[in-house]
Amino acid sequence: MRETKTTNPQLIELISVLRKTSREQEAPIWLDIADYLAKTRSRRVAVNLSNINRHTEEADVVVVPGKILASGTLNHSITVASFEVSTATKAKLATSKSTYITISELLERNPKGSKVKIIR
Repeated sequence: MRETKTTNPQLIELISVLRKTSREQEAPIWLDIADYLAKTRSRRVAVNLSNINRHTEEADVVVVPGKILASGTLNHSITVASFEVSTATKAKLATSKSTYITISELLERNPKGSKVKIIR
């Protein structure tokens, strides 16, 4: 049986950078996120805004190792990072005064990964 692995060059680079930063900064959160992203597309997480709303509070920093979908609403402003996001989700995040950034941007802002929640 053939081994399945990602062929997306941006994803491969991101996983590599996450693992390297995890080792250098002694921050296991980045290794966990790299492991989630290394899964096949069908096994990667897809999280709705309603789920994020339930598990976060005002001003939280959240990372989703997969895709954020637009189902539900967000009642407070947070900072959200993910690998993929739908267009409708970006609009809903802007409405709730939340900030969307990529995982790479979050890694640059917070290399230690302190006070970052993983939603899966």
